[in-house]
Amino acid sequence: RSHIIDKGQFKRFSKVRGSFKVCSRSAIFDPDDFSEPILKVCFNTILCIICILTLNTRYISFLTKQANLQSRLARSSFDKNCFQSVAEMPHMECAVEMVMPLVCNPGHVCITDESLYFQPLNGYPEQVIQIQLHRVRRIYKRRHGLRPLGLEVFCTENDFCSDIYLKFYNTADRDEIYYYIASFLENHMMEHTAESYMLQWQRGHLSNYQYLLHLNNLADRSCNDLSQYPIFPWVIADYTSAQLDMTNAATFRDLSKPVGALNKERLDRLLARYRGMPEPRFLYGSHYSSPGYVLFYLVRVAPEHMLCLQNGRYDHADRMFNSICDTWKNCLEGATDFKELIPEFYGDDCSFLENKRSLGLGRRQNGSLVGDVVLPAWASDTRDFLQKHKTALESQYVSENLHEWIDLVFGFKQRGSEAVAAHNVFHPLTYEGGIDCDSIEDPDQRIAMLTQILEFGQTPKQLFTIPHPQRITPRFHNITRSPSTSQSEDSSFEDLTEESRKLAWANMGNLKPLSSHKIHKDNVKFLHCGVVLSFLYHSAVSIFIPDSTLKMFSKELKDFQRSMSFSNMALSSCLMLENGKTVVCSSWDNNVYFYSIPYGRRQDTLMGHDDAVSEMCWFDDRLYTASWDSTVKVKTSTLISHEFMSLLAELEHDAGVNTIGLNPAGTLLASGCKDGTVTIWDTSSYGTLQQVHCHTGTIHHMAFSPDSRHVLSVGADSCMKVLDVQTGMVISSVKAEEEQRCFCWDGNSVLCGGQSGDLLLWDLLSNTVTQRIPAHSGAVTALWMSELCSTVITGGEDRQIILWKLQS
Repeated sequence: RSHIIDKGQFKRFSKVRGSFKVCSRSAIFDPDDFSEPILKVCFNTILCIICILTLNTRYISFLTKQANLQSRLARSSFDKNCFQSVAEMPHMECAVEMVMPLVCNPGHVCITDESLYFQPLNGYPEQVIQIQLHRVRRIYKRRHGLRPLGLEVFCTENDFCSDIYLKFYNTADRDEIYYYIASFLENHMMEHTAESYMLQWQRGHLSNYQYLLHLNNLADRSCNDLSQYPIFPWVIADYTSAQLDMTNAATFRDLSKPVGALNKERLDRLLARYRGMPEPRFLYGSHYSSPGYVLFYLVRVAPEHMLCLQNGRYDHADRMFNSICDTWKNCLEGATDFKELIPEFYGDDCSFLENKRSLGLGRRQNGSLVGDVVLPAWASDTRDFLQKHKTALESQYVSENLHEWIDLVFGFKQRGSEAVAAHNVFHPLTYEGGIDCDSIEDPDQRIAMLTQILEFGQTPKQLFTIPHPQRITPRFHNITRSPSTSQSEDSSFEDLTEESRKLAWANMGNLKPLSSHKIHKDNVKFLHCGVVLSFLYHSAVSIFIPDSTLKMFSKELKDFQRSMSFSNMALSSCLMLENGKTVVCSSWDNNVYFYSIPYGRRQDTLMGHDDAVSEMCWFDDRLYTASWDSTVKVKTSTLISHEFMSLLAELEHDAGVNTIGLNPAGTLLASGCKDGTVTIWDTSSYGTLQQVHCHTGTIHHMAFSPDSRHVLSVGADSCMKVLDVQTGMVISSVKAEEEQRCFCWDGNSVLCGGQSGDLLLWDLLSNTVTQRIPAHSGAVTALWMSELCSTVITGGEDRQIILWKLQS
């Protein structure tokens, strides 16, 4: 507040009360009396107004600094006297702006071989900001005003607050500095994608809160940019009950709908207006996130930003953030209120809910002063409110349905026909690509358009273009549902088996070789292990296939037992039937052979395909055979002979099928082709569920995860890909240093046979090799693991078979 002294005709003196505002290039006096004119003085004449304004020392000091700004604006380069070391070698410098809440501060950036420098023209917040490159942990390209001009630098692992956010004047400058830092920090940075975070979240390694922060970060949301502040969903719908019942689905908000579609009556009115609207049409004229909405929530901790946005005044007291319940109610019923929440509602700092600074936020119509936010009845205080809000976000209901909200905000329902069907259509200017501001020639119109984009909300960058998979959540059994003893015993046995598998995989790095044997004249191409129930052999027997020979080896006796030849062409795969008496082999001669272990002879020969049979699977009484003739055939056995199996289905492909695999329940079949395509089939209808081109070359091997939610494949392109069965999305992709031919996995970790002859233990969550175990002198070509994951057998190009045991 200030006064201005009127010296009209030097005869009289009077004071006019008003507000004094210091802007980047001028000072403005806004009188309280509307009959008085608004005075605006540029800083090149600032000394004239200092003489006639009654201001305190702090403002005069600030004005003096601003008066010197014109000389700094003339500076066209970074002042290299600010380098910390004379030995630093500058790489590049250019004009930029530092992005802060509601302000873009102009200056110059300079990057050297040691540091990133930013020198603001006005010396605020510091004369020079220095960030040492060895401290940088992550950098991200950002959109600013829906244009690819931003760069954000993080020196910590905290995704919420960065060390500096810069806006460049052209994309080329931004990209050059980005790639320079990225190459410099190559050994310090790990690039994360939405798909890699999704996999971690699905497996429970990221909380819902952490996952949403990561998605906001990848979608260009930043706490430095109020126009793109991180978005979090309303998850609770009950703010009136005395107790919060999180076991009741009615307690929670419907996450499959945007806020604007939660109230059917309001939605019907909006749809009626939408249908009568000319193109481009939109349902909601306001957005779910904008600077005004962010400061609505944060006014008690950032009042200066609210005053800046509201021209030096707070909003009307009745429109302030007064009550959680009233805010939710207005989001449901208000004609133009569709806002979501911000991360602070699920954090630990409750200061944004309390008026600790005793701010004069106004008096409401009922006479009460605006103070602390009124909490729901089920919250005893602000800490209790945040704790219960966090618990709700991580609850079973939200975990099972959060993917639907992600589809709306970050996913495939954000745009296009899916957005229309989901009633999720906002103003065109809120979307990236809605308008090209650089193509607008009129500067006033361009500034007006950019102002609208910055102040009225921006839709996040679209991260997913297909449905987001659901989170894998634990299912809790009702103890009153299954009272029978046998079921209880079965359940206990299954639980024990599952725990044994988990323990085995947690210690998979402790694999130790028990013995090695060379019983082949060629490399081992396939192996299988089973239990033979005949009177001849009461021990586990491993079956190995190199060329055209099937050989049987006793694990217990550690001795070669039997050898047989079926064809003059190589065998491709084998399996043992559940009765332990029959071995089935496929051959490159297009046939399938059935071998009787008790009788020691070939039992049947099945004409398979028009080309080599590459791999087989067996489930119940059905045989699945894959062939290079581009088909997978499904046949069922008869009681008389395997030779006369009846054909149930023939699954056509566009290329030769090199590998197939069934899920544990036998309800899904995955096939991998020579052209790199993965196809997932429903074995009840033999219909295609998903078809995805995953690899650039032949797929060597593929397998379902134990829960049947994912398929892992390895190919000639040295890539490992994880495919989500539900959506067909490749949720993880890693390029290995060497080609992988075979593997076993538990859904998170993979034990691979490498081209180098080593066994590689991969962690798919971090896409890194956690352990390398020396094994063969040539490539590992075959790998088998026991049901409890405690025994492993490998075969390689060195013609060796190695038996491994997991050491406790």
